[in-house]
Amino acid sequence: MISILIPAYNEEGNIIELNKRLLNTLKNYSYELIYIDDGSTDKTLEKIKQINDNNIKYISFSRNFGKDAAIYAGLKKASGEFICIIDSDLQQNPKYIISMYNYLKENNNIDQVAMVMKDRLKENIVKRNLKKLFYKICNKLSDIKLVDGASDFRMFRKNVKDAILSLNENNRFTKGIFSWIGFNTYYMYYQVEKRYSGKTKFNFKEQFKYAIQGITNHSIKPLYISTIIGIISSFISLIYMLEIIFKTLIMGKDTPGYASLIVVVLFLGGIELIFIGILGTYIGKTYIEAKNRPIYIEKETKGFDNEIL
Repeated sequence: MISILIPAYNEEGNIIELNKRLLNTLKNYSYELIYIDDGSTDKTLEKIKQINDNNIKYISFSRNFGKDAAIYAGLKKASGEFICIIDSDLQQNPKYIISMYNYLKENNNIDQVAMVMKDRLKENIVKRNLKKLFYKICNKLSDIKLVDGASDFRMFRKNVKDAILSLNENNRFTKGIFSWIGFNTYYMYYQVEKRYSGKTKFNFKEQFKYAIQGITNHSIKPLYISTIIGIISSFISLIYMLEIIFKTLIMGKDTPGYASLIVVVLFLGGIELIFIGILGTYIGKTYIEAKNRPIYIEKETKGFDNEIL
């Protein structure tokens, strides 16, 4: 059986059409569709409830906990031998589910198939280059290796699911977790399609936060870099101080440079604030993990044992 996990946040205009395409794609297969309503404020949950199919299950959160939490919740409920994650905006065509399934069936040595975006529709060159820069920085600074364009749209075996669920950390970066746990992965290209309805919630601000999360969740190298730059700055400052002392006391020369001194102070102050921010990010993550709060809270479910109604 194939378990299809569908995280959804304010996607009321896409649910019915997505479900229709999924049912048409999976009509000859054994499957379960698990919708995860991530605390939507529109009629997403109502649309899910309108679907009349015994293979449809859903989880509704008490508030918005984020896509990574939604994926984790879906994995805990999935009972299939193969598990697939697909977005609810119809930019990922359900037809690729069959391609991934067939590949896994034909290649027992492969544990998961990850879909890689062939191109990004209507994405300007600045955003495209920023994303490429993120992948380069992340791969340099972190202990994981991310493939440029690889998405959460993928299918994997039950052993991969079990490995992910064994990591119960609160700060979750699912794309990085898939890389960190290992397993044999095959990358398959897919064509990104136009969003069926609504607007993306993943704006530049969210992308920037996601990038910082991706780097800091899987590496402490930024802290090492902060230390190294601090040592280098201190050494340069010491050399400059000795030069001033030599010119003033030994050679008897004035050492003007009030403006340059201010620039140096401001520059070093800016670097210090950046590094304090990096340190604060790690401390904040430790603080959140120490609370040991649940990754998500279920408000309502259907189709599972021990339902919360």
